[in-house]
Amino acid sequence: MKTLLKIVLGILACLVLTLVVLRITGLNPHNQTPGLWLTGNLVTTPVADWSFTNNVPHVEVQTRTWYLLPHSVTINCIAYNGRLYLSSVFPEGASRSWNENVMRDPHVRIKIGNNLYDRSLMLVTDPAEKEAVLQARAKKYPQLKIPPNATIHVFRVVG
Repeated sequence: MKTLLKIVLGILACLVLTLVVLRITGLNPHNQTPGLWLTGNLVTTPVADWSFTNNVPHVEVQTRTWYLLPHSVTINCIAYNGRLYLSSVFPEGASRSWNENVMRDPHVRIKIGNNLYDRSLMLVTDPAEKEAVLQARAKKYPQLKIPPNATIHVFRVVG
């Protein structure tokens, strides 16, 4: 019994040490591979116009999981009327972990270049606004086609 306790405590110590190292170093996502904490310079000043992201192909977004570890992914971003939007397109019946996390807790951290922005995401429910953002998405990313029967979520960055 003492040996089993030592093994369990050793495993727990390794897990805690790994999480501490990852928290310090971050674990940014890479292409299609998700990550944990985003690292960079925290920007606390308000952003009045997000149109500078028109020249940014992708951003990284960190969400909060139900099991208390962050989940970060690389996604497309769209600036429309000075606001920043994030979109998610996936097959009908499927889901995206980061979307589920945002629906449960809208607080996110967005990484643009080496800058971090703590903001909230709001699901766009107005059909006209959603369509306008998707048209801006099509102009920015002409290579990305929306398949038939896809589920499309558009989130507005607020805060």
